[in-house]
Amino acid sequence: MNITLRLLLGYFLIVGLASWFVLNVFTQEVKPGVRQTMEETLVDTSQLLAEIAGASLDDGKVNTEAFSTAFKRYQLRTPRATIWGLKKNSTDLRVYMTDLRGIVIYDSSGNALGQDFSRWNDVYLTLQGKYGARSTRTNPDDERTSVMHVAAPIMDSNGKLAGVLTVAKPTANVQPFIDRSSSRIQRAGWLLMGGALLIGLIFTWWLTRSINLLRRYARDVSSGKKTDLPNLGQGELGELGRALAEMREKLDGREYVENYVHHLTHEMKSPLTAILGSAELLAEYPPADEHKKFTLHIQQQTQRLKQMIDKLLALAVLERQGALHQPSTINIHELIASVIADHTVRLQQQNMVCLNLSSLGIEVVGDAFLLRQALSNLLENAIAFSSANSQVSFTVESTATLHSIVIRDHGTGIPAYALPRIFERFYSLPRPDTKIKSTGLGLPFVREVALLHHGSISLINHPEGGIEAKLTLGLK
Repeated sequence: MNITLRLLLGYFLIVGLASWFVLNVFTQEVKPGVRQTMEETLVDTSQLLAEIAGASLDDGKVNTEAFSTAFKRYQLRTPRATIWGLKKNSTDLRVYMTDLRGIVIYDSSGNALGQDFSRWNDVYLTLQGKYGARSTRTNPDDERTSVMHVAAPIMDSNGKLAGVLTVAKPTANVQPFIDRSSSRIQRAGWLLMGGALLIGLIFTWWLTRSINLLRRYARDVSSGKKTDLPNLGQGELGELGRALAEMREKLDGREYVENYVHHLTHEMKSPLTAILGSAELLAEYPPADEHKKFTLHIQQQTQRLKQMIDKLLALAVLERQGALHQPSTINIHELIASVIADHTVRLQQQNMVCLNLSSLGIEVVGDAFLLRQALSNLLENAIAFSSANSQVSFTVESTATLHSIVIRDHGTGIPAYALPRIFERFYSLPRPDTKIKSTGLGLPFVREVALLHHGSISLINHPEGGIEAKLTLGLK
């Protein structure tokens, strides 16, 4: 299981458990909370009605006729009330009164008149001077048929107990409020979980994206690819990325210097040996023709050393460059034309023709100077390894994401043994005419330019003879 799924599952498990716990607590508290509120209201109602009933005492007995008349008018009322969106169009209270023995002397429903209620908690406890209340189901198997009863003592003017008044209300009347509250809490809970899941997905996506960018950067670095540190922000991951980039620069720099010193000292031995040998021979004052030959040899080897150092410095700068500094839009046809113009004299000396077969409107974003140098290196190789009176051509192949500049010559081609090594630093083949090797830094330079342009360089032997060099440039 990858880290993304683990993070998401862990986060959602925590949020889900917390949401379930909160929802469960809220839902469980809704029903008793509503019933407690209902009971508190019935306490006030029973106390008020008990006072009204006490005001109609006659010789210590409640005058139920006056109370009954008023209560019947109450029962005929239609409140037409809207309570938080729920309609109430009927009155629901039931009132009964008992004497000091617990015998019902008045019942607004007319069902319990004369019955002994002295054992019911509402009456029994009130007659003992305590708070009397009970909840009884009309159907023992159905909780929704529960009726709440709250009693209050009926007192005479002397504060003496004269009877008990009980107010009853079905809990089914408040069930819609309970159901609606539960429904709203559940709906809010689902929204909470959905929102938490969305936040978790966004957070996980962001974290996973950052980790993947960092992992891809590390892989590219380990494989030697040119890549920029991705933008990871200013947080801990960004700091980790910058630390990795700094460590990479230090390690690369150390290895880079070691490799270059090793290669440079190795490659400088040959021209330095030749210069030293010629200088020793010149010290013996040879004849004029030999003196001229040795002097020319020293000049050639010195020039070779200078070219090697110049190109090595240019390649070093390029290899340390992680990205293009100031890319611009370049017309490929015009770029090729300028490269051909730079080599006009050399082409005329070889009596060679160089054709620009690219389309006029193709453009690419890149560094014009570096691309011109890279194409110049490829054209120089094509001229050097081609015979006189031959032809070199530039064409462009395009796809939705790439442009490839193809340089085709009709020269000697590349020996099979050399193909795997042509992009190695300092590796070079002798020119067919002079048998002199170049610095071996031109093709590595071209490769670095290609990498900076998110592309590649390849050289193959064409089936009809000569070499086909393909410089591919990415469009991003």
